[in-house]
Amino acid sequence: MPRTRKNPQQFFAESLKEARLIARDGIVKSSDLDRKFREKLIAEACLAEIIKGWYLLTPPGGEGESSAWFGGFWSFLKYYLSERFGKAGFCLSAESSLNVHAGNTAIPKQIIVLTKKASNKSINLPHDTSILLLMDVKNFPEDTEEWNGVRIMSLPSALCRLAPVYFQKNPRNIEIVLKISSLSVPEISRNILHTGAIASAERIIGAYRHLGEEVKSKQIQEDLITAGYQLKEVNPFIEYEPKLGSTLSASPYAGRIRMMWNSMRDEVLHIMPASPGMRGDVQDALKSIQERYREDAYHSLSIEGYQITEELIEKIESGEWDPENVAADRRQKDALAAKGYQAAFKAVLQSISRVLDGDRAGKVFEEDLQTWYRQLFAPLLKANILSAENLVGYRNQPVYISGSRHVPPPRNAVPDCMEALFDLLKEEQNAAFRAVLGHFIFVFIHPYMDGNGRIGRFLMNLMLVSGGFSWTVIKAEKRNEYMTALEKASTEEEIKPFVEFIKKYLES
Repeated sequence: MPRTRKNPQQFFAESLKEARLIARDGIVKSSDLDRKFREKLIAEACLAEIIKGWYLLTPPGGEGESSAWFGGFWSFLKYYLSERFGKAGFCLSAESSLNVHAGNTAIPKQIIVLTKKASNKSINLPHDTSILLLMDVKNFPEDTEEWNGVRIMSLPSALCRLAPVYFQKNPRNIEIVLKISSLSVPEISRNILHTGAIASAERIIGAYRHLGEEVKSKQIQEDLITAGYQLKEVNPFIEYEPKLGSTLSASPYAGRIRMMWNSMRDEVLHIMPASPGMRGDVQDALKSIQERYREDAYHSLSIEGYQITEELIEKIESGEWDPENVAADRRQKDALAAKGYQAAFKAVLQSISRVLDGDRAGKVFEEDLQTWYRQLFAPLLKANILSAENLVGYRNQPVYISGSRHVPPPRNAVPDCMEALFDLLKEEQNAAFRAVLGHFIFVFIHPYMDGNGRIGRFLMNLMLVSGGFSWTVIKAEKRNEYMTALEKASTEEEIKPFVEFIKKYLES
């Protein structure tokens, strides 16, 4: 009996199934996948080559390939480096290790990796990233730990091995790690004594003193003097003004939130106009905002990729959209998003009413955020698309932003980051600053799996209105400029383009 031949779609489905079975976190080694399946998936743009012999499993058609790569970057390093050098045969350099310890989540353009076996070459990777492999058997670090499956130097070890130029080029990272409450000063001293890195000790002592940590600076100094070393303290920074004050952070991610808030202040205040102050009748102000609902919903949802029409918004606003009784309405994803947006918008109006009645905007946001989020996604719960547990608390898994090098903080760091944001919003007196930095840092943290952009714009407007500014609608046709400005702020900590972008809307 002749064998039935599979049609192209069946073969495509079989190829995908095989690839998913052998893929590790989306990474596929070519020798693990039968050639016929591999060739089919490459032809369908579901496999993207990373380097020879290694592939990335991507969504069909290749859409979202950059997001898949930035999401799989560390997984590729873990599997590739472990297979080539063994799990204990490689370690990130001091500089690359310290970037990790400082909570810098942006995917780096280059990672430097120390190896025990011969290497000494640069390997180009997708989307303008690369690995620089350097063999260093003699000085290979002993004090290492695992992070995301990749070997990195411990924080004390990395600090003691940093080149002087790192302090000058990345002073914020140094301040963040030296302000981590769990960093053990005795461990730094032990590492220095074990390696004999006295020049590094002089820089670390000087760095601690410059950051106002006199006791820690003196402790390391006395540890080394007792051991018989003579020291010449060096300030390793170049005209760096500390940003964190006496604040210690339990997490480097929360420290980075505070660092960005403080370091971006001057730029934002220089560009943004002064707050006009709240004026007029509360009900008139709320009515004026309500009148912008349709325009706001259309643009905010369109920015997120939903296909929204004026007719759909009108149908929902008038109550004609009926998911309880009309199957087509129940299935329509765009309508579900628009219905949730309407409910969330009403919740935000209630928050604004509290602020206009005298409550502090930062406190209101902290108390009402979860209500906004629940309202935004309640229609998906009713349509059995989302479970109730998805509407409780922050995300419990990693999240990646389409096309962005910025990877939001890991899920276990989100509560600390959000507490830092709440505190900063409550402490800040300038409404324009709260609006711009509140929006940026909220989407930087990305505390939820979805809805972060919409809630970030709600947050921005709550803060703007608290200072007497009008409700501001970011237009969908400016999406690319908007996203580019956020990307620059997230990956390069350059806030100016984003501030200027928001200012243009306030002036229009």
